[in-house]
Amino acid sequence: MRKLPLLVPLTALALTLSACSSSSEAASDAGTTTAGDASTCGTTVDEIAAAAKDEGTVNLIALPDTWANYGGILKSFTDTYGIKAPVANPDASSADEITAIQTLRGQADMPEVVDVGASFTQQMIDEGYAEAYKPTVWDEIPDALKDPEGHWVASYYGVMAIATNTTIVTDAPTTFADLEDPKYKGQVTLNGDPREAGAAFGAVMAASLANGGSFDDIMPGIEYFAGLKESGNLQSVDVTEATLLSGEVPIALDWTYNFPGVAPQLEEAGFDLQVTVPTDGVYGGYYAQSVVTESAHPCSARLFLEHLVGDDGALGYLEGGAIPARYATLVEEGKVDADLAKNLPDADTISKIEFPTQDQIDAAKATLAEQWGPMVADK
Repeated sequence: MRKLPLLVPLTALALTLSACSSSSEAASDAGTTTAGDASTCGTTVDEIAAAAKDEGTVNLIALPDTWANYGGILKSFTDTYGIKAPVANPDASSADEITAIQTLRGQADMPEVVDVGASFTQQMIDEGYAEAYKPTVWDEIPDALKDPEGHWVASYYGVMAIATNTTIVTDAPTTFADLEDPKYKGQVTLNGDPREAGAAFGAVMAASLANGGSFDDIMPGIEYFAGLKESGNLQSVDVTEATLLSGEVPIALDWTYNFPGVAPQLEEAGFDLQVTVPTDGVYGGYYAQSVVTESAHPCSARLFLEHLVGDDGALGYLEGGAIPARYATLVEEGKVDADLAKNLPDADTISKIEFPTQDQIDAAKATLAEQWGPMVADK
């Protein structure tokens, strides 16, 4: 496990309306790439797949098997297309992904598709790493979950949750306020550093909402975690499958979709897990996927993105408890049954989700960069 944009509720109806509003404008752009590339890889999934088969590989990074069911999604990709999809550094943060591109630029093993938190999308664009590519299902992806120019699409999103190993912690916290109780000393864990990891960024933003802050003011969230650090409740351990299974992380703040995959292993280890969306800080966040410029296998990179936003990837996300970008379309087409929906947050929770704008995300990221060290990390 590793490693957030329009202020409108993301109900299925809202997603449908948002997707439809841009369909006519984007229709002519769907499936296109940067100049000169379309003729190389093709404009349909079948054409792209044929070109990708000649390449044979796509280099990926930061995709743990239990994160949003990426294990299943990767298997369906390789089984369907016969293309190798090695994943470097599965537990890497979003910042690590960009560093890998910088370090391996021009080399055959450079990451070719990234999966980064929303606070890193602008950096990808500004540094010239995000290619403008609009998948063939562009019209069905809501405006809030894609860059207008196609530099990224968010193929899935989730909700910040409190996951408690109730075998160790019998009285499970259900709110951010609960986590301040002294009985949780040394038990609360963030999934990474919020300056580097999207999941931790989401937790700080959720805590801000729970403590009088807003998308324009993340400081209450930073102050909240400063208090947890001072009281000893916040521990400095990464949330990983290993630390969850060892009991080293009794209480984890992470996305809802990161727990269905590890729950069976926890049960085998003799642990029970309770996952709750904190009622005082409901926050939803997406992860954005970009085809990386100057990729050694450009057609395979585009094909992998097509797979993520297409039905196979979307249904795979649902199996892992993540909400796919094309959720409204899948519901409308009758492809989401009760079994697939069982790991999702309830409909009322989903209806409360709002996304900050890119400007708000960038401002929050700047505040974190300035204040997280002196107030929390360096204490």
